[in-house]
Amino acid sequence: MGLITPEQDERKTTEYLDELEFLATTAGAITVKRFTQRVGGPNQVTYVGKGKLDEIRAFIVAEEDAEREVGMVIFDDELSAKQLRNIEQVLKVKILDRTSLILDIFAMRAQTANAKTQVELAQYRYMLPRLQRLWTHLERQGGGSGSGGGKGSVGLRGPGETQLEMDRRIILNRMSLLKQRLADIDRQKSTQRSNRGRMIRVALVGYTNVGKSTLMNLLAKSEVFAENKLFATLDTTVRKVIIDNLPFLLSDTVGFIRKLPTDLIESFKSTLDEVREADLLVHVVDISHPDFEEQIRVVDKTLADLGCADKPSMIIFNKIDAYTFTPKDEDDLTPATRENMSLPDLMNTWMAKLGGDCLFISARERQNIDELRTTLYNRVRELHVQKYPYNDFLFQHYEADS
Repeated sequence: MGLITPEQDERKTTEYLDELEFLATTAGAITVKRFTQRVGGPNQVTYVGKGKLDEIRAFIVAEEDAEREVGMVIFDDELSAKQLRNIEQVLKVKILDRTSLILDIFAMRAQTANAKTQVELAQYRYMLPRLQRLWTHLERQGGGSGSGGGKGSVGLRGPGETQLEMDRRIILNRMSLLKQRLADIDRQKSTQRSNRGRMIRVALVGYTNVGKSTLMNLLAKSEVFAENKLFATLDTTVRKVIIDNLPFLLSDTVGFIRKLPTDLIESFKSTLDEVREADLLVHVVDISHPDFEEQIRVVDKTLADLGCADKPSMIIFNKIDAYTFTPKDEDDLTPATRENMSLPDLMNTWMAKLGGDCLFISARERQNIDELRTTLYNRVRELHVQKYPYNDFLFQHYEADS
């Protein structure tokens, strides 16, 4: 279920729902129906209008009558506790919002103790303000010693509130423990990073599912898990790469996504330290994606939020083998859009804008990989000379001997 608003037109809502469906598929769900509503903004009580909720409920009932059960409805924005409670009362099925769906996927993908701890902390952060809806069957009991329960009454605390307070305390204690555990892991990782010697650090960053792990495997000749699903990589993987006898460290990081929950960014700060401490950011983009330009903006904003906007960077347009376009008719006088541009035209546009910090490759088909290696070598060598000038003296002697 998604909204069409003045800030989010129908085309963008469709793209967001495409991504939401991909998220649902990644989580193991099957999408059977989409709903949209054109409104001025989300309803503070039920997110969508009452008529739209009734329409969704009618669809669920019709599916049940046809012996096809609808198990949940997923909303494309984060819902408040009040919205979740009110929607569930009408639809009578499990309700997920975009944030809880992403958290579920992260929980499925987490393999190491570090990732599991970060995901669990993010889940508790999401759950804490929504605890009350778990206890709606134990509503606080009103009234006092009299029948009116007015200002002079002695309030009685019901079992729901007692249980709510108990759960809140348990969760806060658990969150405190998880934060301490993450701090310990972070100290260990900082020690590991400090022991990596005098090597330039390069971090692969980008939207989820753009091919970072495939590129990592290609450059590092490693076997990092790569799959055509969202968030295939949660844990940062670091590999030593050598190009023409120049060693550097290459890290593959968790992918970013639109409307990425703040709780996840907070919880994954220790993983994203690889991005913060990198000397060079390689921003990988899926050029075959119809909305890759917005994905670039999402990644740039997330990097800015992490304080990494001013780091040396380069942009790699991946998946050129999958790029498609629709040529304009000769009698079509409307302005050309990105969808009408051939790959060479698009390459010229971006290369004119970014100069030498822009490359076009296919990691899967190994197209233009030699050019990528040469560019990486030059960038890393330049940074190495700036950071470790003594090592450059050794390089010059090594090259002279060679």
